[in-house]
Amino acid sequence: MTPITIWGRTTSSNVMKVLWLCEELGLPFERIDAGGAFGRTKDPDYLAMNPNATIPTIVEPDGFSLWESNSILRYLCATRAPGTALHPSEPRARADVDRWMDWQLASINAPMVTIFFNYVRTPEEKRDAAATNAARDRAEALWRMVDARVAKHAFVAGDDLTIADIALGPYLHRWFALPIERPPMPAFEAWHERLAARPGYAKYLAVPMS
Repeated sequence: MTPITIWGRTTSSNVMKVLWLCEELGLPFERIDAGGAFGRTKDPDYLAMNPNATIPTIVEPDGFSLWESNSILRYLCATRAPGTALHPSEPRARADVDRWMDWQLASINAPMVTIFFNYVRTPEEKRDAAATNAARDRAEALWRMVDARVAKHAFVAGDDLTIADIALGPYLHRWFALPIERPPMPAFEAWHERLAARPGYAKYLAVPMS
């Protein structure tokens, strides 16, 4: 199988999603560092693939390129594992997966990014404690929705791992890795343990944050 090319640094949450899915699919890839300290995203050849100057971008052997991490997850499932539990073909099951992926973008992303940047990317003397605490409270309220969901199912969209779990994975890892207050949420914690046991999670998400 000819490998795809993945542009993006391994410390990016959005790149992590794609790498984890490749592990689940046994999909070969070549990865090129881009973004952050590696630059490259504003070079003309990169902008021709992704005018947003963001990561990740994937490139197929025939030159087809695609950006936006959740779209990449859907595309790889459609082309490499169509109709499987990762992104089921049954309309309601697929809609359930898709809504949690949209929820990741629309809801949990913002507070988790605020917490992450304050603890990892901001010098201690410049941190905004009020913003961080507000973001932590918001994230907790949102994660409680997931806790209620995974109290009934092994994974966020049912009893099988899906790309909704993969999309949420980097933020889940940060929730447990960052030095913040975390109230007990037994079902949520058990879900985290199930995901952490996946080889792709262990390899690509459970890494030092930077």
